[in-house]
Amino acid sequence: MENQAEFATFMHAYQDMVFSTAARLTGDDAQAQDIAQEVFLKAYENFPSLRTSPTAGGWLKTVATNLTLNHLSRYRRRWRLFSEMRREDEEEPDIDFPVAGIPVADTIVADIEAGQRHELVEWALRALPEHQRVPLVLYHFEEMSYEQIAEQLRVSLPKIKTDIQRGRAAMAKLLKKAGAL
Repeated sequence: MENQAEFATFMHAYQDMVFSTAARLTGDDAQAQDIAQEVFLKAYENFPSLRTSPTAGGWLKTVATNLTLNHLSRYRRRWRLFSEMRREDEEEPDIDFPVAGIPVADTIVADIEAGQRHELVEWALRALPEHQRVPLVLYHFEEMSYEQIAEQLRVSLPKIKTDIQRGRAAMAKLLKKAGAL
């Protein structure tokens, strides 16, 4: 019983970090919850060594990132037929505003509360196509290098650079349209 209480405390300390890692990469809260649950199952299996490890947080973040990328890879293979049908030069569909619970601001960034900015950035990330969102999150939030991202995703370095650049441009466009830039 003592071990379960200790694990519950451990899990509580890291649950936000694990969930946000998965949510940023998947762009889907339900998928992120499933992945977080899987991460903590692995943590429970390894808890005897994790409980005293000073690198437990890093281990959890790595497991969350890897499980999420594996999930996205399986999902991508499943839906490849549909994604291949879409032409590269098609214009992205317009996204409706406002974001749930966030009024669209007509003012500059300084007028938007920090929480609203955070939610707008999260919303804009989720609006990006997966091939732009995932490298962008890995680069900016997981602090991976372009080379590490290319290796992890098994794509070329130029593709990663292009996807990150296009992802930034698409986010800027979305945030500008929302009045956040």
